[in-house]
Amino acid sequence: MLREILKKFKAGEITIDEAERSLRATAIEEIGAFANIDVNREMRKGLPEVVLGEGKEPSDIAEIATNVLKRSGRAILSRLSEEQVEALRKAVQGGVLFELNERARMVVLKDKGFKVSRTGGKIGIVSAGTSDIPVAEEAKAVAEEMGCEVLTAYDVGVAGLHRLFPPLKEMITEGVDVMVVVAGREAALTSVVAGLVEVPVIGVPTSIGYGFGSGGTSALMSMLQACPLGIAVVNIDGGVAAGAMAALIANRVAGPRRPSE
Repeated sequence: MLREILKKFKAGEITIDEAERSLRATAIEEIGAFANIDVNREMRKGLPEVVLGEGKEPSDIAEIATNVLKRSGRAILSRLSEEQVEALRKAVQGGVLFELNERARMVVLKDKGFKVSRTGGKIGIVSAGTSDIPVAEEAKAVAEEMGCEVLTAYDVGVAGLHRLFPPLKEMITEGVDVMVVVAGREAALTSVVAGLVEVPVIGVPTSIGYGFGSGGTSALMSMLQACPLGIAVVNIDGGVAAGAMAALIANRVAGPRRPSE
């Protein structure tokens, strides 16, 4: 299909705009009988395919990853078990860059020649507690794979609010385009940050907490009921979703700042 589109463009049968639309439409790669991977999502939407590891057999994850790597030059995998990580190590050949983020339970595989283009987008990520860091690291990993520069500050929650102000000042001085706030329990940090900054804030409730409203319920409700305007909220423990949304915003904002090609 790809070659046919390129042949038609070379022969003058279709315009460059028609070719681009056709390429964006050639989206789905079927792997075996168990997975349909959107290998052209990044070209079509600006979002890379992220393969969720939960619920998949290690052998399936390995086969999906190697096929995505072959087609796209990169494979991003999230929420991986130790067994799945080991299966990936065994499946990839020499020359493939294997990037493991243990806290985020993510692996990024890249061909030797694959390079992430810097977009100029800047994102600030803060977490309320140390327990929230794995979700924050998910958001960071996705945003960086989408070309953004990411500034982080962890364990700056309202229990010691003085810890927040120096890194927040640095992020605003550096000109971040969007903030991601990762918090569990009552998630008060999200409202505090949104009341101080002029950029969009993405709240990520985490499942950290116990007792009444445990499992992230209190954090989600608190973010949804937040008084400051300018807050959008993703699902509980939705680090990947938050990183993707933040990068879409930052990359869109950064576009006019980039020099014309």
